[in-house]
Amino acid sequence: MSILSLLNQHPIIAAVKDTESLNTALQSECKIISVLYGNICNIGTIVQKIKKAGKFAFIHVDLLDGTSNQEIVINFLKLVTDADGIISTKASMIKAAKAQGFYGIHRLFLLDSISFHSIDKQVAQSKPDCIEILPGCMPKVLGWVAESVNLPIIAGGLVCDREDATNALNAGAVAVSTTNTGVWQLKL
Repeated sequence: MSILSLLNQHPIIAAVKDTESLNTALQSECKIISVLYGNICNIGTIVQKIKKAGKFAFIHVDLLDGTSNQEIVINFLKLVTDADGIISTKASMIKAAKAQGFYGIHRLFLLDSISFHSIDKQVAQSKPDCIEILPGCMPKVLGWVAESVNLPIIAGGLVCDREDATNALNAGAVAVSTTNTGVWQLKL
C-alpha cells in the first residue's frame, strides 16, 4: 500500500509519548501510531504491541534513547522491530530508512521564511515518502507547502482540536499527527 493511500484512509495519527498514551492509542480508532518515546531495550516490545493491535507503527528515530544519529540505528530497527516507517528530521536517516524498506517521513519545523525556503533542498536530499510539517496549526503556511512540494503532507504539532485538524486538512495536509487524545476520536 502506498503511504498516500494509507494516510487518505487514516487521516488521524495518534502520536504517543509514553506507555499511558500508547495504551490509549491501542484502544482508539486510529490505525497509525507515531512512537515519540522509547529506547533500544523496549522499542521492539512497543512496536510489537502496535502490530498485534492491527495498527501501523512509525518510529521517530531522533527521539529513541540509546541510539546515535548514525544510519546503523535504522539497521538495528529493521532487525528488532516490524515497524512500518521511520520519522526523522535528518535527511540521512530518511535515506537509510527507505533503503531498508521503511516508509520515510521527513519531519520539518517551519519557524520562519528561511526554513520554508529550505524545504526543497531538504526533500531533494532525503527523498521521503511524505513530509511532516510542524507546527501543524498554520493552515496558511501548510497551503504554501502544499503548493510547492509534490509529496503527501502530515500536519503535526499543536493540532489541538477539530478546528485545527479540519483547517490543516483543508489547507492541503492529507493527515494530522497529534498527542491530543481528544483529536484521535474525531471522524473527519
